[in-house]
Amino acid sequence: MKQFILIAGTIYSGFSVILGAMGAHALKKVLSDVPMASFETGVRYQMYHGLILLLVGFIFKFETKLQSYMGWSFVLGTFLFSVSIYALSLSGVMGRSFSFLGPITPIGGLLMIVGWILLLIVIVKEMPRS
Repeated sequence: MKQFILIAGTIYSGFSVILGAMGAHALKKVLSDVPMASFETGVRYQMYHGLILLLVGFIFKFETKLQSYMGWSFVLGTFLFSVSIYALSLSGVMGRSFSFLGPITPIGGLLMIVGWILLLIVIVKEMPRS
C-alpha cells in the first residue's frame, strides 16, 4: 500500500504539471474563462493531493486500516474530483457532453475531505507523542 500511495502521488503530481502546461498553452486558446478556471482548479487540487500523498507515503507505513482508508480517500477523491472537472471543462472542445459527470465532482471532493479528516485522526491516534 505504501508503494502504491507513493506511486499515485508521483503520477498525480507529474500529470498536474503536464496538464497545467497544456492548460496554460494549448487550452487558453480554445476555452473560455469559466471552463479554463475550472480546469485550473482541477490541476491545482490534483497537485495539492499528489503532494500530500507523497508526504503521507513517506511518513506512514500504511500498516493500519485507518491509514489505508486515508490513502484510498485521497487517491479516489483526487481522481474523481479532477478527472470529472477536466472532462466537464473540455466538453465544448470535444463536442461531447459530459454533464453526467457533474455529480461525480462533489463525491470526489467529499472523499478528499474524508482523507484530510482521517489524516487528522491518524496523527492524533497513531503518531508517537514526544
